[in-house]
Amino acid sequence: MHLRGTVLPDGGTDLYVDDAGQVSAEPLPGAEVVDAPFILPGLVDAHCHVGIATGGAPADLAECEEQAVVERGAGALLLRDCGSPTDTSPLRGRVDLPEIIRAARHLARPKRYISGLSIDLDDPALLPDAVAEQAAAGDGWVKLVGDWIDRGMGADADLTPLWPDDVLKAAVDAAHAAGARVTAHVFGTEALPGLIGAGIDCIEHGTGLTDELIAEMAERGTALVPTLINVDTFPGIADKAGRYPAYAEHMRELHRTARDTVGRALDAGVPVFAGTDAGGGIRHGRIADEIEALRQAGHPDAVGAASWTARRWLGRPGLEPGAPADLVVYREDPRRNPAVLRDPVLVLLRGRRY
Repeated sequence: MHLRGTVLPDGGTDLYVDDAGQVSAEPLPGAEVVDAPFILPGLVDAHCHVGIATGGAPADLAECEEQAVVERGAGALLLRDCGSPTDTSPLRGRVDLPEIIRAARHLARPKRYISGLSIDLDDPALLPDAVAEQAAAGDGWVKLVGDWIDRGMGADADLTPLWPDDVLKAAVDAAHAAGARVTAHVFGTEALPGLIGAGIDCIEHGTGLTDELIAEMAERGTALVPTLINVDTFPGIADKAGRYPAYAEHMRELHRTARDTVGRALDAGVPVFAGTDAGGGIRHGRIADEIEALRQAGHPDAVGAASWTARRWLGRPGLEPGAPADLVVYREDPRRNPAVLRDPVLVLLRGRRY
């Protein structure tokens, strides 16, 4: 194929796809000409859950495949799965499905996360060994639950950390020794100093970040995936938490300040990427909504945060010669008209049209 159009982000013109489904370094005589006004590297959902069904139950492989197909239709051709109770490794290598970078199972403590989704450790000292096991089971990432409501506190229940700081340091070191990166679900503030100080690679949600913690993340290069469309569910969560008034009020406050927090992180130089938290309460295929939320929060390159910049962060190629032809075509430049992100003209995955 000869895709005739503008290749973002650099503004090159025209792109050729060979019979192997790869980007060609040279023009291909006789190639089919396809009008492709604006060509982007395939979108990235940097926080989703292929394997969690609507309502939070584990999904079977057939539903996992359906979730991946929905993402493909939205132009999300690279998915970082941030914890799944279902082993989706049988989908690895499917040329018709987005690549899934798996973090294997969430690691949590008993009764401190959503029932049935995580591996729950009775003794927090077991975390480094469990991290090593999940590093071997995944695709270069491990997912921790950093904080969650502690209902054992009764009416005063609120978000509290799951792990001691020394255990976190040993766990992150174990993952790095195994060649894996670590990320963590964190809503509040209290768990963040230990996680960031341990050298964690990424924070998910991060609604409780303070200026001091943001500065430390920027200095360390710790990434943030704020999942703003999921954060928009916080008021509904609070409304259902009437037995726990402190937690409910905390969640409302975190929602109120979330976009300002992301803006301060961006201003400080923290790398911020787009992730929807799809799976469970958020439907798949909503990457365009997350890009728009990041744009409204002040991200100077919200499209790149879900495409070329995110791909570099995850160690995957863009549209350089020899790379898989994973791309999305839009009728207008989505950096100037974000609305077009909801209506791809063409999706190519490994050079195949969808």
